[in-house]
Amino acid sequence: MNRILVTGNAGSGKSTLARKIAVQLGLPYHSLDRIVWQSGWKKTPKDDRDRQVRALTDQEQWVIDGVSYAVQEAADTVIFLDVPRRVSFRRALKRNWRYAFHSRPELPPGCPEILIVPTLCRIIWNFPRAIRPGILERMEKARTVQHSFHVTSGGDLARLLPTLADVRSLKPSRIDS
Repeated sequence: MNRILVTGNAGSGKSTLARKIAVQLGLPYHSLDRIVWQSGWKKTPKDDRDRQVRALTDQEQWVIDGVSYAVQEAADTVIFLDVPRRVSFRRALKRNWRYAFHSRPELPPGCPEILIVPTLCRIIWNFPRAIRPGILERMEKARTVQHSFHVTSGGDLARLLPTLADVRSLKPSRIDS
Protein backbone atom coordinates (compact mmCIF):
# COMPACT_ATOMS: atom_id res chain seq x y z
CA MET A 1 0.00 0.00 0.00
CA ASN A 2 2.12 2.82 -1.31
CA ARG A 3 -0.23 4.51 -3.78
CA ILE A 4 -3.61 5.06 -2.18
CA LEU A 5 -6.62 6.80 -3.71
CA VAL A 6 -9.46 7.89 -1.45
CA THR A 7 -12.41 8.61 -3.71
CA GLY A 8 -16.11 9.33 -3.39
CA ASN A 9 -18.76 12.00 -3.64
CA ALA A 10 -18.21 15.61 -2.61
CA GLY A 11 -18.66 15.82 1.14
CA SER A 12 -18.09 12.08 1.66
CA GLY A 13 -15.04 12.63 3.85
CA LYS A 14 -12.28 11.99 1.32
CA SER A 15 -9.88 14.71 2.48
CA THR A 16 -10.33 13.94 6.17
CA LEU A 17 -9.73 10.22 5.68
CA ALA A 18 -6.84 10.70 3.23
CA ARG A 19 -5.01 12.99 5.67
CA LYS A 20 -5.48 10.44 8.49
CA ILE A 21 -4.18 7.61 6.34
CA ALA A 22 -1.18 9.65 5.18
CA VAL A 23 -0.21 10.38 8.77
CA GLN A 24 -0.86 6.80 9.92
CA LEU A 25 1.22 5.25 7.13
CA GLY A 26 3.82 8.01 6.79
CA LEU A 27 2.95 8.75 3.16
CA PRO A 28 2.72 12.13 1.40
CA TYR A 29 -0.81 13.52 1.03
CA HIS A 30 -2.18 15.35 -2.02
CA SER A 31 -5.64 16.69 -2.80
CA LEU A 32 -6.86 16.77 -6.38
CA ASP A 33 -8.87 19.88 -5.50
CA ARG A 34 -5.63 21.86 -5.61
CA ILE A 35 -5.07 20.62 -9.18
CA VAL A 36 -8.64 20.78 -10.48
CA TRP A 37 -9.38 24.28 -9.20
CA GLN A 38 -7.62 27.59 -9.62
CA SER A 39 -8.28 30.79 -7.70
CA GLY A 40 -11.87 31.98 -8.06
CA TRP A 41 -13.16 28.42 -8.64
CA LYS A 42 -11.88 28.44 -12.21
CA LYS A 43 -11.20 24.98 -13.60
CA THR A 44 -7.60 24.20 -14.52
CA PRO A 45 -7.25 23.51 -18.27
CA LYS A 46 -7.35 19.78 -19.00
CA ASP A 47 -3.79 19.52 -20.40
CA ASP A 48 -2.34 21.27 -17.36
CA ARG A 49 -4.51 19.19 -15.01
CA ASP A 50 -3.42 15.94 -16.70
CA ARG A 51 0.25 16.95 -16.47
CA GLN A 52 -0.06 17.73 -12.75
CA VAL A 53 -1.91 14.48 -12.04
CA ARG A 54 0.77 12.52 -13.92
CA ALA A 55 3.49 14.24 -11.86
CA LEU A 56 1.77 13.03 -8.68
CA THR A 57 1.06 9.49 -9.85
CA ASP A 58 4.62 9.06 -11.12
CA GLN A 59 5.82 9.31 -7.53
CA GLU A 60 6.51 6.06 -5.67
CA GLN A 61 4.31 6.80 -2.65
CA TRP A 62 1.22 8.89 -2.09
CA VAL A 63 -2.24 9.25 -0.67
CA ILE A 64 -4.45 11.23 -3.03
CA ASP A 65 -8.03 12.26 -2.44
CA GLY A 66 -10.45 13.06 -5.24
CA VAL A 67 -12.18 11.59 -8.24
CA SER A 68 -9.84 10.76 -11.10
CA TYR A 69 -9.80 7.70 -13.29
CA ALA A 70 -6.11 8.34 -14.08
CA VAL A 71 -5.25 8.27 -10.36
CA GLN A 72 -7.47 5.23 -9.84
CA GLU A 73 -5.58 3.39 -12.58
CA ALA A 74 -2.21 4.26 -10.98
CA ALA A 75 -3.25 3.33 -7.44
CA ASP A 76 -2.41 0.06 -5.74
CA THR A 77 -5.15 0.72 -3.16
CA VAL A 78 -8.55 2.30 -3.69
CA ILE A 79 -10.84 3.34 -0.87
CA PHE A 80 -14.28 4.31 -2.13
CA LEU A 81 -16.35 6.29 0.36
CA ASP A 82 -19.77 5.39 -0.99
CA VAL A 83 -21.98 7.23 1.48
CA PRO A 84 -25.62 8.25 0.99
CA ARG A 85 -26.28 11.65 -0.58
CA ARG A 86 -27.83 12.92 2.66
CA VAL A 87 -24.50 12.29 4.43
CA SER A 88 -22.59 14.10 1.68
CA PHE A 89 -25.00 17.04 1.79
CA ARG A 90 -24.76 17.27 5.60
CA ARG A 91 -20.96 17.13 5.61
CA ALA A 92 -20.68 19.60 2.73
CA LEU A 93 -23.02 22.00 4.51
CA LYS A 94 -20.91 21.78 7.66
CA ARG A 95 -17.75 22.38 5.64
CA ASN A 96 -19.36 25.21 3.65
CA TRP A 97 -20.34 26.96 6.84
CA ARG A 98 -16.80 26.72 8.21
CA TYR A 99 -15.13 27.88 4.99
CA ALA A 100 -17.93 30.08 3.62
CA PHE A 101 -15.71 33.11 3.06
CA HIS A 102 -12.22 31.62 2.68
CA SER A 103 -10.54 28.64 1.04
CA ARG A 104 -10.20 25.22 2.62
CA PRO A 105 -6.58 24.16 3.22
CA GLU A 106 -6.60 21.79 0.23
CA LEU A 107 -7.78 24.48 -2.19
CA PRO A 108 -5.91 27.35 -3.84
CA PRO A 109 -6.51 30.84 -2.42
CA GLY A 110 -9.63 32.65 -3.57
CA CYS A 111 -12.00 29.67 -3.43
CA PRO A 112 -14.52 30.43 -0.68
CA GLU A 113 -17.21 27.76 -0.36
CA ILE A 114 -20.05 30.26 -0.76
CA LEU A 115 -19.23 30.62 -4.46
CA ILE A 116 -19.49 26.89 -5.25
CA VAL A 117 -22.73 25.92 -3.45
CA PRO A 118 -24.94 25.44 -6.57
CA THR A 119 -22.22 23.43 -8.35
CA LEU A 120 -21.56 21.38 -5.23
CA CYS A 121 -25.25 20.52 -4.91
CA ARG A 122 -25.34 19.32 -8.53
CA ILE A 123 -22.19 17.24 -8.02
CA ILE A 124 -23.57 15.56 -4.90
CA TRP A 125 -27.01 14.94 -6.43
CA ASN A 126 -25.70 13.52 -9.73
CA PHE A 127 -22.81 11.46 -8.30
CA PRO A 128 -24.70 8.17 -7.73
CA ARG A 129 -25.86 8.04 -11.34
CA ALA A 130 -23.03 9.79 -13.19
CA ILE A 131 -19.79 8.91 -11.37
CA ARG A 132 -20.38 6.04 -8.92
CA PRO A 133 -20.83 3.32 -11.60
CA GLY A 134 -17.51 4.18 -13.25
CA ILE A 135 -15.62 4.06 -9.95
CA LEU A 136 -17.10 0.65 -9.09
CA GLU A 137 -16.40 -0.72 -12.56
CA ARG A 138 -12.78 0.42 -12.46
CA MET A 139 -12.36 -0.99 -8.94
CA GLU A 140 -13.49 -4.36 -10.23
CA LYS A 141 -11.35 -4.36 -13.39
CA ALA A 142 -8.21 -2.47 -12.35
CA ARG A 143 -5.04 -4.45 -12.84
CA THR A 144 -2.87 -2.33 -10.56
CA VAL A 145 -5.24 -2.34 -7.58
CA GLN A 146 -4.10 -4.81 -4.95
CA HIS A 147 -6.44 -3.68 -2.15
CA SER A 148 -9.95 -2.40 -2.65
CA PHE A 149 -12.21 -1.03 0.09
CA HIS A 150 -15.83 -0.16 -0.58
CA VAL A 151 -16.87 1.84 2.49
CA THR A 152 -20.64 2.29 2.74
CA SER A 153 -21.14 3.08 6.43
CA GLY A 154 -19.55 4.49 9.53
CA GLY A 155 -19.08 0.92 10.74
CA ASP A 156 -17.10 0.05 7.62
CA LEU A 157 -14.92 3.10 8.20
CA ALA A 158 -14.40 2.26 11.87
CA ARG A 159 -13.20 -1.23 10.88
CA LEU A 160 -11.00 0.11 8.07
CA LEU A 161 -8.88 2.65 9.92
CA PRO A 162 -7.29 0.39 12.56
CA THR A 163 -6.38 -2.27 10.00
CA LEU A 164 -4.64 -0.20 7.32
CA ALA A 165 -1.13 -0.59 8.73
CA ASP A 166 -1.65 -4.35 8.98
CA VAL A 167 -3.16 -4.58 5.49
CA ARG A 168 -0.13 -2.77 4.13
CA SER A 169 1.98 -5.81 4.94
CA LEU A 170 -0.51 -8.38 3.54
CA LYS A 171 -0.26 -10.02 0.14
CA PRO A 172 -2.44 -8.46 -2.57
CA SER A 173 -6.17 -9.02 -2.10
CA ARG A 174 -9.54 -7.50 -2.85
CA ILE A 175 -11.50 -6.54 0.24
CA ASP A 176 -15.08 -5.33 0.32
CA SER A 177 -15.85 -3.92 3.71
